[in-house]
Amino acid sequence: MSIDPRVALQSLTAALEEHLVAASTRRGDGDPSVEAAFFAVADAFEVYEDALYEAYNEVTPLQVFDDEEEDEDEDGEVDDDEDLEILED
Repeated sequence: MSIDPRVALQSLTAALEEHLVAASTRRGDGDPSVEAAFFAVADAFEVYEDALYEAYNEVTPLQVFDDEEEDEDEDGEVDDDEDLEILED
């Protein structure tokens, strides 16, 4: 059974709003509510991306990186803070 991309988009939007609330009320580094909201955004995005592809054979220009995947910047240093990245052609 496929999910309507519009429903998945609404879930993603709600997850982003919850992340904003959690970030704005953060109680220090490693706040579990921020971490939970972070992963909720990643999960909702993947559901949206799958629904969009299944319905319209289309994808977004965004990619979610796992904690194990690390990007290196121009200096060769690892940037652990970047988990969502806009990809350009």
